[in-house]
Amino acid sequence: MPSLRLELVPAGTAVRLSTDSGHTAELGRLASRFPTSAHQSPQAVVVAVDDFLANTGALRTHWPRRSAADVQWQDELATLVKDSLRDAKEAKAQLSGDASPSAVSPDDVPDLLGPEWIGDLTPFQRRDIAKMLSLRHAANFSVPGAGKTRVALADFQAKRGQGEVKRMLVVAPKSAHESWKEEARLCFAQPPVIGTVGRQFDPLAEIIVVNYERLPSTQVALHRWLSAEPSMLVLDEAHRMKRGSAGVYGAACLALGPVARRRLALTGTPAPNGVKDLQSVFGFVWPGQGGRTVERATADRTLRDASTILKPFFSRTTKRELGLPPLTTRAVRVPLQGLHKEIYTAIRGDAALRAAGRGSDELERYGKAAMYLIMAATSPALLTQGTDKYDPLPYAMPTLPVPQGRTLAQLMEDLPRYEDSPKYRAACGIVADNAARGRKTIVWSTFVRSLTTLERMLARYAPAVVHGGTADRSDQLARFRTDPGCMVLLSNPATLGEGISLHQVCHEAVYVDRDFTAGRFLQSLDRIHRLGLPPDTETNVRVLVADGTIDEAVEARLADKLRFMGTVLDDPEVEQLADLADEPDVPAGLERSDLQAVREHLG
Repeated sequence: MPSLRLELVPAGTAVRLSTDSGHTAELGRLASRFPTSAHQSPQAVVVAVDDFLANTGALRTHWPRRSAADVQWQDELATLVKDSLRDAKEAKAQLSGDASPSAVSPDDVPDLLGPEWIGDLTPFQRRDIAKMLSLRHAANFSVPGAGKTRVALADFQAKRGQGEVKRMLVVAPKSAHESWKEEARLCFAQPPVIGTVGRQFDPLAEIIVVNYERLPSTQVALHRWLSAEPSMLVLDEAHRMKRGSAGVYGAACLALGPVARRRLALTGTPAPNGVKDLQSVFGFVWPGQGGRTVERATADRTLRDASTILKPFFSRTTKRELGLPPLTTRAVRVPLQGLHKEIYTAIRGDAALRAAGRGSDELERYGKAAMYLIMAATSPALLTQGTDKYDPLPYAMPTLPVPQGRTLAQLMEDLPRYEDSPKYRAACGIVADNAARGRKTIVWSTFVRSLTTLERMLARYAPAVVHGGTADRSDQLARFRTDPGCMVLLSNPATLGEGISLHQVCHEAVYVDRDFTAGRFLQSLDRIHRLGLPPDTETNVRVLVADGTIDEAVEARLADKLRFMGTVLDDPEVEQLADLADEPDVPAGLERSDLQAVREHLG
């Protein structure tokens, strides 16, 4: 009879160690070797997967055994441990320069893909595929627009041809689902059967695509599907699980990871807010080793040194390698005047009191305060309730004189009748100038009421509008792409920031507002600056910044975050965007590193 039994808990994020009544003291001593251990009972302990994998040596030194049969391993956990130890050995070889001579070269890729593969591949895509195939599990941090979807499909085809996997689960934003289907159609002579997860999915599909929001509710069914055959698990826009086990998406991804024979993480922004994000992505790809590799690489070292250490573990195509024409970015300073300035100042003082005095979650409090101020910098009327959440603001032309004796709340609600929003006016001016030159513009705003307001103000340009409540999204995008009278697209980065290509028809972008999420800003930026642009294309981005407002704090923090990403990925092209910005976990995408900037603005 085994004296110690080891198994993954059903959620997959922890290991359960259980024993009999005669070995509870030994279990207690063993548990002390794992920092995350927690007793379920005197005879059972749970330990976080990463912690267990990083400290499996404690089993040899702190558990009494007469034979190997004294410890009983769940098959799934045993496989995961063997993989982790092999990964650790390969990582050590990579760092010491003693990597296996059997590494795949770019010239090997066509033969590995076989005649079934018909998709074109650029030299940098073949290089990235070769590097990924040289690793047991892999990460591709290529910039948006570099073809990460095609690279992942090629990886799947090569591994399928070698008999290592038979099926693939792709976790991707909903906006990217059509891209996976279209790329499969273009790359395979006989495209694999692709299913998407709705209320149910085809269990016979060779590739299943699921969005992050559905992942937790379908986790059990997907666990069974991955377990039934040797499978690959791909996280597209992997920064969505940046919170790791502390987040709903991250916990589901980490639970499914050990079931997959091969794991891939794809994201152009692996560390939108710093080292912790990078640790989460590495922790998914290499449980037990990945997060600690990042931690060791970045501890007491410059980011340049850290990037040198981490480089063997991911592939990345930079903006420069894409050979894209230059992107011209400029902050457009917009002064606040009159009532708007007075109201903003009053709201700013009120937000400071609210942030300092209410609620227990500091990050949540300051995030809400920052979001209120971002809205107020555009138009304080956004803070008032309309007839519904999509109700446009009642901007009147010409504006009316300001009546006396109005309360602050009344002035906020009626401000559009007395003063134009300087940001809306600037955005409309840029769209008009572009349209006069025959150039279409995409206008980005976080807030749906800004989009519907601008829709009314820009009616002469037949705007297409796409936000979370848009039912005919495909029709709107098709009209923007093909209708010569439709000169402007109004959208928000949360809806359209990923998976859509607009670079064929649009080379102008205006940001009415931004929050603190650097990754989402970069994703939205790349809707119009992608692989396939002619070399003489002129691409312009204008970011509206209201003077003396939270916009300036956002601008400074995004510069820091983009500079970090550029340094840790050894990619100076990211740093060139440093004057400009996953889904935010708290309002305004606020991270703890942003708190000081918000506090200073609140005064």
